Amino acid sequence: MQVTVFSAKPYDRHFLDRGAASGLSLRYTEAHLSLETAGLADGSGAVCAFVNDDLSAPVLARLDALGVRLVALRCAGFNNVDLAAAREYGLTVARVPAYSPHAVAEHTMAIILGLNRKIHRAYNRVREGNFALDGLLGFDLHGKTVGVVGTGKIGEVLARILAGFGCRLLGFDPTPNPACEALGMVYGSLEDVFSQSDILSLNCPLTPETRHMIRQDTLPLLKPGVMLINTGRGGVIDTRAVIDGLKSGRIGALGLDVYEEEADLFFEDLSSQVLRDDVFARLLTFPNVLITGHQAFFTHEALDNIAETTLGNIVAFRDTGAATHSVSVERLAAHG
Repeated sequence: MQVTVFSAKPYDRHFLDRGAASGLSLRYTEAHLSLETAGLADGSGAVCAFVNDDLSAPVLARLDALGVRLVALRCAGFNNVDLAAAREYGLTVARVPAYSPHAVAEHTMAIILGLNRKIHRAYNRVREGNFALDGLLGFDLHGKTVGVVGTGKIGEVLARILAGFGCRLLGFDPTPNPACEALGMVYGSLEDVFSQSDILSLNCPLTPETRHMIRQDTLPLLKPGVMLINTGRGGVIDTRAVIDGLKSGRIGALGLDVYEEEADLFFEDLSSQVLRDDVFARLLTFPNVLITGHQAFFTHEALDNIAETTLGNIVAFRDTGAATHSVSVERLAAHG
């Protein structure tokens, strides 16, 4: 079975090349999947896509016309897929539901620690011979209230880490996690979590209900000076509103591993180019903002698990006509 792998980086090839042992023929391209590039999948029975690939209805229609029957996502989120259109065209969509919650949770904690203790600023100062401490003041995490929005596998691991620091845990999730409750997490309304949290971590998927959860009319609900962390999906926050929150001081610090318009930025080396995204460029001007380029998942263990599950989905579909971890419109409703 031939598979066209879109948005393929060298590390993707390294971990996916074992597919040859499963009788799969993997054809790699660094191009993002879009209506313009979908033709690269000609002759393939499956495409393998990533978080910023376009899987809207027009693209799915094009893939269907080319004879593609499987869309194998090498990620957990599927907000970039028009599942209704996939069902209309008879396309199976599969994903990697859990690759390493530890990877994302640990990176979330790294951002919290780095942002609080200004590690990124201190690193640059010391390299320049500046050992002054002014502007590097942080706070003890012990005793602080941390709100975790989304307490699935990643949120649970993050809660365990935070509990180890002695934090008070608040949670919001349509389905409370008993493991988090056992750690002392208290579940409440979104308004309660927003208003009481010294640190607010967004670890939820992007759904119609969570899109722009942080926006102009919810900013006043946040505790003044809150540290806001988003390692979920970029669209969970309205970036322009967050910039206003930073300017007003309502948001005291911001840590991001995702960005709602990241498709034109992340995973690429743009160091020799002028950034054309004025909103993102504005974020970079704040000293109390720490951004990483969607790297929370990027550990050896996670990439190994992603490759294993993705290849397993493709092989299962080839052999049985059904992927192990398929996604449907009905599951989308449950995912929210």
